[in-house]
Amino acid sequence: MPEKRHAPATLRNRDAIADVLRQELPPPGTEPGTGPGIHRRTVLEIASGSGEHAVYFARAFPQLDWQPSDPDPDALDSIRAWRADATGENLRDPVMLDARAPASWPIDSADAIVCINMVHISPWDATIGLFEGAAHILGSKGGPVILYGPYFEQDTNTAPSNLEFDESLRLRNGQWGIRQIEDVDALARRHGFARSARYEMPANNLTLVYRPN
Repeated sequence: MPEKRHAPATLRNRDAIADVLRQELPPPGTEPGTGPGIHRRTVLEIASGSGEHAVYFARAFPQLDWQPSDPDPDALDSIRAWRADATGENLRDPVMLDARAPASWPIDSADAIVCINMVHISPWDATIGLFEGAAHILGSKGGPVILYGPYFEQDTNTAPSNLEFDESLRLRNGQWGIRQIEDVDALARRHGFARSARYEMPANNLTLVYRPN
């Protein structure tokens, strides 16, 4: 049996994130399919990590199909281990997905994208690929791209803990680091998205919501 990973931050932030998701995710329902019948709306979670968020949100939103993903085989094993104990039938088997390579994403369509704590712990290429892929799989549905994590903002005082965290990230990997919101906004615009909401979250984090123009 694959080993379950544990991310302590999950227990601290999952309820606050779920409160935002209730406001921003598409309503439960179905979408016309390309084949017989109809298809439930799907939320693609990018960089699902341990899988604890995926299990919790699938349970919180039982009328939406939750599709976890990650580029790390060990993370996929952890997600499957958590999924094995999950109740309900709306949590899909995780798929290997590297945000940096949107041309090879294994999913063609989704109604929303959720990405938690990836943007600062990955190369900037991953965020570029995230929006490029989102433009393709969300299409004209108007579904959101929902990002959670720490960000820097112009004309806003930065919490000392975020400055220390940013320094520690860059020492671990020179391509990592807390991103400037204005840079994310500009990247989103280049791929046809505009920021529609900003939520202040616990522990000096933010949730940013982007929707197609």
